[in-house]
Amino acid sequence: MRYAILADIHANLTALQAVLADLEKQGGADEVWCLGDTLGYGPDPHECLEIVRVRCSLCVAGNHDLAAIGKLDISTFNQDAARAARWNGNQLTQDEISFLAGLPLKVEKGDFTLVHGSPREPVWEYIMSAREAEENLTYFKTCHCLVGHSHAPIYFKFGESCSTGKPSAGTELKLADYRYIVNPGGVGQPRDSDPRAAYAVYDSEAGTLVFQRVSYDISAVQTRMQKAGLPLWLSERLSYGQ
Repeated sequence: MRYAILADIHANLTALQAVLADLEKQGGADEVWCLGDTLGYGPDPHECLEIVRVRCSLCVAGNHDLAAIGKLDISTFNQDAARAARWNGNQLTQDEISFLAGLPLKVEKGDFTLVHGSPREPVWEYIMSAREAEENLTYFKTCHCLVGHSHAPIYFKFGESCSTGKPSAGTELKLADYRYIVNPGGVGQPRDSDPRAAYAVYDSEAGTLVFQRVSYDISAVQTRMQKAGLPLWLSERLSYGQ
């Protein structure tokens, strides 16, 4: 079985479509898993939600998903993020609101726990360092944990100590002998200085997880964001992967 792992789509339809097209070129997937934040920042909440609802067999809630439907206090968001969250929320139908409200914060599937932020704090916590990864190790029972939230590909491998890796496109992890926490990177708003959309593919038969990157038409997304009146910085940052 092959599983595509997506995180932080952030209402960026063009990036999402590019990822799904690239996935098919790579051999497709039996299931697609979403690690939250389908909404926020971008101009295409309806279209992205429609695809996620059809294509993703598993999906957890992210902080921007909950903020868009009024289930999370956005007072700690920066001004641009808060404005985009409100805009995304105002576009939603009642059916879409109900779907988002019903998303779980944590899901266990086989060898994996899926969360948006961390197993300790599924909505808010970023796992960016070995220390934070080690502190979260006791908060999930499965062998591995998949996270999003930081928009940057990273993995933490637990042996005698915790080692950290910042993978490039094509990096392959062999999962059999260690526990891992893995972030596939962001589909719709990467923040690792690489503007290409990021995702990962897990092959259960081979026991491998491979990180992927794909280019997409950033200018088309920026044009839609500007027409929607979304903050200029949110569109500009897409060009730089920041």
